[in-house]
Amino acid sequence: MHCTIKKVENNKDLLNFIKSQWSFYKNNPNFVPPLISERKAILDKEKNPLYEHADYQLFIAENAQGNIVGRIGAIENRRHNMIHKDKVGFWGFFECVDDQEVANSLFDAAADWLKQKGLNVMRGPVNPTFNDDLGMLLNAYDQPPVVLMTYNPEYYPALCDNYGFKKAKDLYAYLLNHDTFCSEKLLRLASLIKERHKIDIRCIDFKDKKQLQKDIDVIREIYNAAWHPNWGFVKMTDKEFNHMAHDLVSYGISETTLMAEIEGKPVGFALALPDMNQVLIHNKNGGMLGAGIQLLARKKKIDLVRIIVLGILPEYQKLGVDALLYYTIGENAYKVGISKGEASWILEDNLMMNRALTQTMHANHYKTYRIYDKNID
Repeated sequence: MHCTIKKVENNKDLLNFIKSQWSFYKNNPNFVPPLISERKAILDKEKNPLYEHADYQLFIAENAQGNIVGRIGAIENRRHNMIHKDKVGFWGFFECVDDQEVANSLFDAAADWLKQKGLNVMRGPVNPTFNDDLGMLLNAYDQPPVVLMTYNPEYYPALCDNYGFKKAKDLYAYLLNHDTFCSEKLLRLASLIKERHKIDIRCIDFKDKKQLQKDIDVIREIYNAAWHPNWGFVKMTDKEFNHMAHDLVSYGISETTLMAEIEGKPVGFALALPDMNQVLIHNKNGGMLGAGIQLLARKKKIDLVRIIVLGILPEYQKLGVDALLYYTIGENAYKVGISKGEASWILEDNLMMNRALTQTMHANHYKTYRIYDKNID
């Protein structure tokens, strides 16, 4: 299909870019409409602190009738290139009809913009950083995504493969069930770890704003230290982390937001969010009012938490603190009526974590997401 590629250049274009997503998922029961206000906030170059060291250009593809048949974003993250000493650009926010010519035109537009920035590799999908939702879903298309995870039609990977993208890394999602996860064996292991190393686990109190900010500051230091060796990781600035943390707190519950301490010293943390997608899937227009109404009606029916991030200071990573945090999340979630969990995303080559999830916690690897690379020099 012949199409015309246009830059998104104003607020009207941006709203059309965001709202166009609905057209690619007509009659798809597993599509979770995003909140339009959140999409705007992520892309707000004035208010999102990410753009103090990053930039992007959005593109839309229109057919002969002027209808949007595809969209993409090209993203430059200067901190990534400074930290990793490479010239990688990113692409994301991709949607497209099942037409290779349209997809190629979108990828070409993103590649050209990235090359103008002096970059020689395009990597994605990343929307817009590794701290946001990312990856192309490769399987389990019959299930909706959990909170802050991606979903796409089954034909998207072929569009990427046919353009010449190659696998850079796969990311795994694991499903945990309380009955098998919080077993007697794991209870004994958790009790042994807790007693042997004198580890205390406490819930972070969202109501005490002063203490909450102190905890966020501590978590930022642990997170940056723990995740520093990970592929693709970019240490967030204080402003970026605070911006993200306060957004996540609005989704979270204290019972599954945990701090691990040894003799009063914070050594690790974990955050598991209730799967708000079980509510948002019913909010068809992506509006805040509708989301609020659905939340009031359906919040008590949420039966899954997503373990979105867990970090342990490097010098404490072999003590079993992670297992204790996982177990506590499972037990605390169960007490508030939530019996399932998703651990995601886990790098395919994080052998220690993958082994712990499958062998110790009896988790089921049920979804895989892919990050692609392509040389563009």
